[in-house]
Amino acid sequence: VSIIGVVALLGALFYFGDKNKSSTSTNTAIDPHGHNATANVSLASLNSFIDKPAPEFSFTDRDDKVYSPDNLRGKNIILFFNEGLMCYPACWNQIVALAKDERFKNADTIVLSVVVDSPIEWQKAVKQMPELAEATVVFDKDAATSKRFSMLTTASSMHYGSLPGHTFVLI
Repeated sequence: VSIIGVVALLGALFYFGDKNKSSTSTNTAIDPHGHNATANVSLASLNSFIDKPAPEFSFTDRDDKVYSPDNLRGKNIILFFNEGLMCYPACWNQIVALAKDERFKNADTIVLSVVVDSPIEWQKAVKQMPELAEATVVFDKDAATSKRFSMLTTASSMHYGSLPGHTFVLI
């Protein structure tokens, strides 16, 4: 199972917005507390995953169903790493939109929205926005898989080093 693409939503804008830029971008964002969060982001680390075996992962959803390369073999896998609960409404809306997108509703494709929140915390979000129940949200305990995929240091991370940032990985 190889990674065929990595798209960091904001990272793609940094990288493709100016063809004269180097493969290192500086991302300056303001966190919810009003602090500047400046990060030097190397796109080379993300690009190094392309055409390589995907790092090991194992996620569970709200119903304790397990998702891993072994039980997803043969499928096109889209991992949407995002900030989860704290990214309301943007990430929540993206999660719902992915779940409703007809292009991904086939036996060959699965979309997993990866969050570092706990299932109990996430259940509160589903009560607030019932459409979230349509999505396959999986839980990345201690951000372990996010770290293996270098998702905590993407240009799209608004919380550099602690939360994954709005990035799609295509496997």
